[in-house]
Amino acid sequence: MNKTKRFQILVLALMLNLFLNAQEKQHYHDGHAHSHYMDYDDLSEHKLIFPSHTPDRIIANLTVDPAHSFAVNWRTDQQIGNGVVEVAKATDGPEFLLGNVRRIKAVSQKFENQNRKEPLVKATYHSAVIGNLEPGTTYIYRVGNGGEGNGYWSEWFQYTTAFAETAEEPFSFIYFGDAQNNVKSLWSRVIRNSYRQFPEVDFMLHAGDLINDRDANLEWGEWFYAGSFIHATVPSMMTPGNHEYRDGVLSSLWRPQFTLPENGPIEELKETCYAIDYQNMKLISIDAEGFDESKQARKSQVKWLDSVLRSNTKKWTAITMHYPIYSTAKGRDNKRLRQALKPLIDKYGVDLVLQGHDHTYARGYVKNEGKGLTVVDDAGTIYAVSVSGPKMYESQDREWMVRRGEFTQLFQIITVTEDSIEYGAYTPIGTLYDAFELIKKNGKKKLINKVPKSPIRLKKNFIKSE
Repeated sequence: MNKTKRFQILVLALMLNLFLNAQEKQHYHDGHAHSHYMDYDDLSEHKLIFPSHTPDRIIANLTVDPAHSFAVNWRTDQQIGNGVVEVAKATDGPEFLLGNVRRIKAVSQKFENQNRKEPLVKATYHSAVIGNLEPGTTYIYRVGNGGEGNGYWSEWFQYTTAFAETAEEPFSFIYFGDAQNNVKSLWSRVIRNSYRQFPEVDFMLHAGDLINDRDANLEWGEWFYAGSFIHATVPSMMTPGNHEYRDGVLSSLWRPQFTLPENGPIEELKETCYAIDYQNMKLISIDAEGFDESKQARKSQVKWLDSVLRSNTKKWTAITMHYPIYSTAKGRDNKRLRQALKPLIDKYGVDLVLQGHDHTYARGYVKNEGKGLTVVDDAGTIYAVSVSGPKMYESQDREWMVRRGEFTQLFQIITVTEDSIEYGAYTPIGTLYDAFELIKKNGKKKLINKVPKSPIRLKKNFIKSE
C-alpha cells in the first residue's frame, strides 16, 4: 500500500472516530438534541447531570448514634465498581497520613434512572457507615475507589461527632424549609450564608421539597452543587416532601444518595420516617406525603410515633415533617394530619414542630392566651413553617401565629442547651426576622418571644400586583 492510500485511510478512520464520539456524547434533553461539549453552559449542565470516575455528590448523614458514627454517600460513573472511605483523627498538619488511617469498604450499587425530561443516567452509588468513633472528636475522611497513585479520590473532609448523650454541651442545627426551585441560582446563597454565619453548626435539617421534580438529575445536581463541601462536612437529616414523590412513589434517587436511619415502622417508610437521638434531643422525621398517600403508612406512623414518644427519655423533642399541622398559605388545611398527630404532640409535650410546604413563614403556638405575648409562662409546642427557596405564596394571618412573613427566603438556626432552646430566623443577607427562647426547668416551659421590631414582610407592601 502506497503512502497516499495509507494517509487517506488514516484520515477516514480519524473522521469516523470523531463522528462516533460526537454521537455518543449527544443526548436528548427537554425534547431537543444537544451535544454537551459545544459551549460552556452545556458543559456545566453536563457535569451536574453525569458522573465521572471522581466522586461527586458527597454527603454526610446523621445516624441513630451520631456520637459514635456517621454515614457518607457519593456517586461515580459505572466504570468505578467499588468504593472506599479512609478515615483518621484530624491533626494540626498532614501527619495523620503517617498514622492509623482506617479503610471502610462501601456498599456500591450500579443504578440507572431517566427523568421524563432528561437522558438516561448511569451511575454507581456508594454508601458507608463509619463507626467506632469517639464522641466530640474531629475526624478527617475521604472517599474514592481505593486506588493508589492514579486512584480516584475526593479531597479530605473534616467531620466532628456529637458529644455523648450524657454530655451537657450545647449544639446547634440549621433548619431549612423548601429549597425546591432555582436551586443553583437562588437557593445556593441561603445555604452558603447560613454556613458563613454559623460555621460551627452541628447538622442541617431539611423539611422536604429539596428539589421540584423527584428524579431530575439536573435538579439534584444543582442541590448538591449549591451546598458543595458543606454537605460533606456538616451532616444532614431530611424528610421527604410531596415533590420527592410522584403518584405516591418516592424518588428512586432518595435511598441511593442518602443513608438515613431505618428504625421506622414499616419497610415502605424506610429512611423517610425515623428517629435520631442527638445528645439531649429526640429528632423525629414523619413522612407526611406517605401519611397522605397510604392508609397503611398513616396508621403505622401514628402507632410508631406514639411508641417513640412514650419511651422517650430525652429532655427535648423535635418533629420535622413537610406538611404543616397548621397551614399558613391561603386555602390550605391538612386536617387529617392534624387530627392524627396533634393529640400525640400535646400528650407528650413535643417542643418543636418544624415544617415546610406552604412557601411562606410563620411561627407560633396554640394557647388560650393568644398571640403576641412577650412571655408565656406555660408554653406548649412551638410550630414553625419556613421556606428557603425562591418560590413564594401569600399567607393568611392566623390566631396561632406570633410572626409571619411572605416573599422572604429564610433559614433558622436552633441552639439547644441543657435548659433552653434559642431560635433565630435569618434572611440570606443575615437579617434577623424572628426569634424566641424556650426555657424548660422542673418540668415547666417558658417561652420568651424576641421578635425584632422590623415590620412584617408582606408581598403587597413591596411588590406591585401583576
